[in-house]
Amino acid sequence: MTLFPRSLLWRTFLLVAALMLLSVAAWYLIFTTYEREPRAHQLSQLIVSVVNLTRTALVAARPDARTELLRELSDRESIHIYPAEPEDRIEPLPERAFLHRVEELLQERLGPDTRLTLEREGEPGLFVSFTIDDDGYWLALPRDRLERTLPIQWLGWGAAVLALSLVGAWLIMFRVTRPLKALERAAADIGRGRRPAPVTEKGPEEIRLLARNFNQMNADLARLDEDRALILAGVSHDLRTPLTRLRMGIEMSGADEATRQEMSVDIEEMDRSIGQFLDFARTDSGEPAETVDLAPLLDELAEQYQRRGHQVTVRHGVSRRLTLRPKALRRAIANLVDNALRHAGADKPVDIEVSERSGSVLIDVCDRGPGIPAAEAERLKLPFTRLQSARTGAIGTGLGLAIVDRVARAHGGAFDLLPREGGGLVARISLPLRG
Repeated sequence: MTLFPRSLLWRTFLLVAALMLLSVAAWYLIFTTYEREPRAHQLSQLIVSVVNLTRTALVAARPDARTELLRELSDRESIHIYPAEPEDRIEPLPERAFLHRVEELLQERLGPDTRLTLEREGEPGLFVSFTIDDDGYWLALPRDRLERTLPIQWLGWGAAVLALSLVGAWLIMFRVTRPLKALERAAADIGRGRRPAPVTEKGPEEIRLLARNFNQMNADLARLDEDRALILAGVSHDLRTPLTRLRMGIEMSGADEATRQEMSVDIEEMDRSIGQFLDFARTDSGEPAETVDLAPLLDELAEQYQRRGHQVTVRHGVSRRLTLRPKALRRAIANLVDNALRHAGADKPVDIEVSERSGSVLIDVCDRGPGIPAAEAERLKLPFTRLQSARTGAIGTGLGLAIVDRVARAHGGAFDLLPREGGGLVARISLPLRG
């Protein structure tokens, strides 16, 4: 399982969102980089002005008035003056380019011996050294003179603009991918043997052209399917008419009973082959879907085989009502039972088992025949395909399993050929519970 989404909508949206966030971060870095130098000059000029004014005021004041001047600077301007001692403990400046640039500018204007620190004797603040008549002093300013305040409303407006941009990106991608989702659903319907309605031809030029070509392809496939069904229906009618005359001729001929029986079997086989061609051409025969209880359908099918003397039993692990085409499903299961009786032996038992697993109903037709190699299972579901062994022989058209596969896919399910424990074959039709 991957955390990265698989859909085109979310992948493109996340990519656009990431690009937008990177763009915002890049612009912020550009802004702070180019804003650093003017702010450093502004702050250094402010400090130089305060230092010069303070120095001038102290020098010009009477000695008995300096204490009052210092108290007034502290109370009104939050400016404190401390004598500088050689043993003063000061912390070096943090590794911030902005602070080091301010220190360089101060040294240019106040002298190369000017020092800048953010902590003296454990007391935080903005401390700048200066001299009066070779005596050293520290001028302390509040730290808020140094820090840059970012208005809260700026953050709110920035978040709002970013959110609106992301919503706009999502809407753009949704408009682009919505026609693609419609095409995906229509293509899935075609894969299940259905005829979807034409998709809407709107949106960007590329999407409209894709939808138009898809609709044209869908119409061409439907026309080909109708032509094929019409041709096969005509062929079956033209072939079954002489077959009927042959049956009558055999019954009226003077041939012995064994010869008539063999010829009748050949005619029945030809008739079944024609029927399989028609079933493969139209697996649903235009049959509408309806809600059906599986149990009576399978029981009735098994009874028909039992009346012919075959050992076909049904085991209902679950009893479900499903929405399906009952005639098409009945035809598919009958093909599997006929296949089992043909290759496992007409006197051998065939079990039809119904169970439920992972949101699907499983219909298993189980026999005790020779089975098939696992590597040949998928190939045998193709039309006109036979296994070159005793299981398939040369009887039939090679369409039986292909018909079952088409019926299963038309119901949104699947068809699998699996080995049976103890020998034999399990032909499984999986039908979704919802569909």
